[in-house]
Amino acid sequence: MVLGLLFVASATAPTEQWSNPPLWERSWFRQGLWYLLGLAAAVTLCMVDYSVLARWAPVAYWGSVVVLVLVLVPGIGAMRFGARRWLDLGPLQVQPSEFAKLALLLMLAHFLSRPTEELRRPAVFWKALGLMALPFGLILREPDLGSALLLVPPTLAMLFAAGVPRRYLQRLVLGCLLLGGLLVWNVLFAPPHWQIRLEEYQRQRLLVYFGRDFAPPNASPEEQQRARALQEARSYQVRQALIAVGSGGWWGKGWGEGTQIALGFLPRTAAHNDFIFSVIAEEKGFVGSVTVLTLYGVVLLRGMHIARQARDRLGRLIAVGVVALLFSHVFLNIGMNIRLMPVTGVPLPLLSYGGSSVVASLIATGLMQNVYLHRKGYGP
Repeated sequence: MVLGLLFVASATAPTEQWSNPPLWERSWFRQGLWYLLGLAAAVTLCMVDYSVLARWAPVAYWGSVVVLVLVLVPGIGAMRFGARRWLDLGPLQVQPSEFAKLALLLMLAHFLSRPTEELRRPAVFWKALGLMALPFGLILREPDLGSALLLVPPTLAMLFAAGVPRRYLQRLVLGCLLLGGLLVWNVLFAPPHWQIRLEEYQRQRLLVYFGRDFAPPNASPEEQQRARALQEARSYQVRQALIAVGSGGWWGKGWGEGTQIALGFLPRTAAHNDFIFSVIAEEKGFVGSVTVLTLYGVVLLRGMHIARQARDRLGRLIAVGVVALLFSHVFLNIGMNIRLMPVTGVPLPLLSYGGSSVVASLIATGLMQNVYLHRKGYGP
């Protein structure tokens, strides 16, 4: 969180020094308020035994589903950048998908905390997948492919940790790989009239990631020129993020001295959220990047240790789900900053600017800490 405050301030300094907003409108100050709100929520959760919290999992889950439906209703859900992902609450913009991830984790932990004999039944396996599929479809409809895909790794990890027969999981993973391969083949090689319908920006991101030409094979010279210009624009953020990471060298240019940010090459609308890792890499270099990865590694290793120490299957599943969710966020965000993954708009936990992401990440760590605090004995 300390690093988050420092580098959100650095990433937004060129813009805010020009506009000179009051203190309470500066990004780093708002980020600090969200940290305090998230910490308060995390501490509050730790005061109640997680077995008591799990009893409310169905309420949280179905409540999140209702809110995800409301987001899709014009006039209720706020439209930004061509997507309807937010609820406009006056001074606050809330992204319900961030909290739906937590509700799904609690619901799956509650649902899978049953005798091992029941977990061997195919019906239990398919019901667990159905619990994931419902919010997945609603989030995908917003559209927010990145947040929807982030529901899959925690679900698989929790099914595995619960003791679901491995043959079910092997078939599921194989099916997901086949569907993913079919989707990529369809986008890259299928004729236009055979292609699966995707949002145009999603298709373009895949084309940029795989280095494919935007222009169809039979395009005219004018169409090819327009396609190249569009491809140049769509790949701009990724190129500038790579330049920022590479230009940092070993030790970086110094805090607040990043030229990619100061000169506006790294887009200022995304530098403090989706591409905050590029800001850190440019200003603190390889050493700063490894420091960030080490801190995340400590959190993830402690999470796995907490899962091993949990007093029961419910606690173990909660800890496993939180670890898998945080790891997926870190992997996807840093991967897209260094072009290992396509750009998906996934925030980096506790570092990226954004109230919903920060509060949800702190609530998730609060749940994990709850499992640790109540690892011995049973509460009410």
